[in-house]
Amino acid sequence: MFKDIDIEKLDVLMTEKMNHYGIIFLRYSVAVIFIWFGLLKTFEISPAQELVANTVYWFTNKSGFVIFLGWWEVLIGLTMLYKPLIRLSLLLLAFQMPGTFLPLVLLPEVCFTYFPMGLTLEGQYIFKNLIIISAALTITGSIRKDQIDKKK
Repeated sequence: MFKDIDIEKLDVLMTEKMNHYGIIFLRYSVAVIFIWFGLLKTFEISPAQELVANTVYWFTNKSGFVIFLGWWEVLIGLTMLYKPLIRLSLLLLAFQMPGTFLPLVLLPEVCFTYFPMGLTLEGQYIFKNLIIISAALTITGSIRKDQIDKKK
């Protein structure tokens, strides 16, 4: 039964499909996360609400800032959905992401049980942003993939 299967051709076909659809799923996954988490902030029901507010202690209207940040995240998600706006999504993300790591510096007692390896749930929530950054770079790097492949 398996003698007639060309493993090499099957492997090429599978990896081509995974490459094509993987990027699409990655885009939509990142978009959903940003839209969902952003909307939670705008409705002031995010579990990260207090963490964000405590991190930006210098703002007089912390609640207003969290809501603004929520809409910013919704915008990141929406621009990720529409391929011509992916570059804008990356730009918005580049301004937002550094701030997500601020609690590690400003509120280490909230992020670590034992510094530097023992992470609290909040610390884990923050470090997962490394995956989002990698996903955004991968998605943005795929924008011209068709053109690059044609040159090869």
